[in-house]
Amino acid sequence: MLTVSIISPEAVLFEGTAESVVAPAFDGEVGILTGHAPMVTLLGRGELRLGTNGNRFEVEGGFLQVLDDVVRVVTERARPA
Repeated sequence: MLTVSIISPEAVLFEGTAESVVAPAFDGEVGILTGHAPMVTLLGRGELRLGTNGNRFEVEGGFLQVLDDVVRVVTERARPA
């Protein structure tokens, strides 16, 4: 299970767990599962999806960091989709 945080300048939109994360990187979608290698990528504009629980967010800009099954999304703009 991944520990996920989604943070925008206005608020913390999500803190919890998810089986997977699919995010709009600047050069295409990136998928994250448990055990993913450490990485940092810039975000583009699009839909961020968390696992199969239906949590979806529209994000624009910022970055995504993965380290030890912890995913941090820091975005310039975000809202629930």
